[in-house]
Amino acid sequence: MTVAAPESSVWEDAILAATLFAIDPAGLGGVAVRGGPAPPRDAWMSVLKARLAADAPVRRAPLHIEDDRLLGGLDLAASLAAGRPIAQRGVLAESDGGVVILPMAERMDDATAARLSSALDRGEIAVEREGLAERQAAHIGVVALDDGAEPDEHPPAALLERLAFRLDLSGLPARGVALDSAPEVAAVAQARARLPKVKPPPGEIIEALCATAQMLGVGSARAPILALRAARALAALDGRGVILAEDAALAARLVLGPRALHAPADSEAQSETPPESDPPPPDNPPDAQPPTDQQPLNETDLIIAAIQAALPEDLLASLKPDNGGRARPARARGEGAKAKLARRGRPVGTRPGARRSGDRLNLVETLRAATPWQKLRGGGLDSGRVQVRQEDFRIRRFVQRTESTTIFVVDASGSAAFQRLAEAKGAVELLLAKAYVTRTRVALIAFRGLDADILLPPTRSLTRAKRRLADLPGGGGTPLAAGIEIALRLALLERAADRAPLLVFLTDGRANIGRDGAPGRHAAETDALLVARLVRDSGIAAAYIDTSARPQPGGDRFALAMGAAYAPLPYLNAGAVQGVVDALRPGAR
Repeated sequence: MTVAAPESSVWEDAILAATLFAIDPAGLGGVAVRGGPAPPRDAWMSVLKARLAADAPVRRAPLHIEDDRLLGGLDLAASLAAGRPIAQRGVLAESDGGVVILPMAERMDDATAARLSSALDRGEIAVEREGLAERQAAHIGVVALDDGAEPDEHPPAALLERLAFRLDLSGLPARGVALDSAPEVAAVAQARARLPKVKPPPGEIIEALCATAQMLGVGSARAPILALRAARALAALDGRGVILAEDAALAARLVLGPRALHAPADSEAQSETPPESDPPPPDNPPDAQPPTDQQPLNETDLIIAAIQAALPEDLLASLKPDNGGRARPARARGEGAKAKLARRGRPVGTRPGARRSGDRLNLVETLRAATPWQKLRGGGLDSGRVQVRQEDFRIRRFVQRTESTTIFVVDASGSAAFQRLAEAKGAVELLLAKAYVTRTRVALIAFRGLDADILLPPTRSLTRAKRRLADLPGGGGTPLAAGIEIALRLALLERAADRAPLLVFLTDGRANIGRDGAPGRHAAETDALLVARLVRDSGIAAAYIDTSARPQPGGDRFALAMGAAYAPLPYLNAGAVQGVVDALRPGAR
């Protein structure tokens, strides 16, 4: 089938990565495959499974897999029958010598990623609980299926660092791809047998891979090691027992290229024209070489050239060093707030303890805790009963991710209204840009004149927010009490809907309109302090950003009254506002 060159190149690299991974799954760690369930990803998985060793086990680890299934634990039935603890193998031990597939890896929690990372590093699983103490081999490779719809969604960084290849199949058209023929599969099997015989490369190639990683801004020491292992698999696939510079160049393109944080420096910029004062070379030196137009490339230049040829031009442009040559910051995974609940949510294991009202007993885990002690207690299947004591009780633990709602309450009065509104708009748009992955809704309330209005109801739609924020009015009196009151009402409604509200006030605190609409600074401040105390009594989180050009002593009185964090920002900007919100938002880490 004829395809466009860029698509063909992406698919060919994906097939090559599958081939190398099938040759050495445990050595290369794994592959992160981005792109939802679609024909390209299904075809790639079929190619991988066809090229794996015939006896290589392939297991799936569901997103919310429990530790006893992932790592192994006590075999309850066998232990009760034998009267002694008997271990049960988990998914990782069952996959020894094969591959573990991780669906929806972008949603994986950090604890599961840490257990997988430990298995990839050690090649074994330590089971030391429930009366067991043993180690099980787990030389595995991982296929992390990344279904993320947003750029900020990706598997945990600790896991990604240990996977050699990162593929993005989301841009490929939905087309069928035929499986490889039998001779190609046989060639992979031969390369797998030849792999241990491949000799270590010369020091120049190792130094070139490390230098390439440094030039691309790849700070992890694992990356050049994985590239070296990929080069070894390439040599074995080509039927050679030595690693050539061409192998290292291709391996660097596949392993280091997707990790690049900035483009390598232009080689032409590194060389300067020799000064005219240098003496000319002799006319006919004894060992003179014929003149050439270009010097031969060394290993590092060859690898860099291979990576530059493989990366798209638009990506290279985006990787150009900027801001003083600093690399782009790593993207963080957003998460909603985690609420630990006793009766509902996602199960996250158990805890020991006495059962209280509303708690749910995990019977299986309780029996697991009691089984190792049956001989001492005179129980077991032989006696026809199992003795369970209170210290054996295991209570179910649950966790539920909740959405959060950030409510901006903006002072739109006076001459500074234009600046405050402009920066509030910018902060709202910054938060909404990543609202999907942070599970955050944003609302905007403006107070001016005699009252306050909800200009933007809670939303996660950036398009809707921009349309509503396009033309906001400003000027007039400062009804601070009305702004706090309507914000509190909206926050209580959000909390009743199981969302975690956060109030963010942007004002200089110079209230001059009371709750009844009458002018007067003293009465307006008294009303505002009274309503502010209601915010504190409600327990709703709040931040008070003082936008005064010169914050005065006592400017934090409203923040103290409502129990809010106080931040004077005389030089208001959207980025600073977002930083305050990110630090205070429920679930922020």
